[in-house]
Amino acid sequence: MKIKFIYIGKTSKKFLVEGEDEYFGRLKHYCSIERIELPDIKNQKSLTFEEIKKAEGEKFISQLAKNDTVFLLDDKGKQYTSPQLADFIQKQLNYNPGTLVFLVGGAFGFSNEVYALANGKISLSSLTFSHQMVRMIFLEQLYRAFTILKGEKYHHE
Repeated sequence: MKIKFIYIGKTSKKFLVEGEDEYFGRLKHYCSIERIELPDIKNQKSLTFEEIKKAEGEKFISQLAKNDTVFLLDDKGKQYTSPQLADFIQKQLNYNPGTLVFLVGGAFGFSNEVYALANGKISLSSLTFSHQMVRMIFLEQLYRAFTILKGEKYHHE
């Protein structure tokens, strides 16, 4: 199975870009993974939050195939411990024949159209993180999940 990680906008902080690149590189040893950075919506200052979410949603939907399994990184999603996330990833890899897709929305979240097509939502914490920080945190957690599945010593519990 292939994994796609799709998000809106560039990461502006160098330390976050370096962290994303680090964990993305590490993940390539465990799975086929693709990272897709969609451009920010232009003229956002003249748009409402709903208009921005709708425009971003159209960009997300354009990247998805019919048999993709899509999970949103969303503050209202299900929270997992790291071992639980590893189990979740393993089940997805075992039972879903298509591409496993994780979406990170912009600052205002996802459009109703994106919510409607998602297979589920994952929350990284009850805390609020910037959408740029979520990218690095999730890539690290995905890497951690694969090391747990392989019985490697990265995760200590």
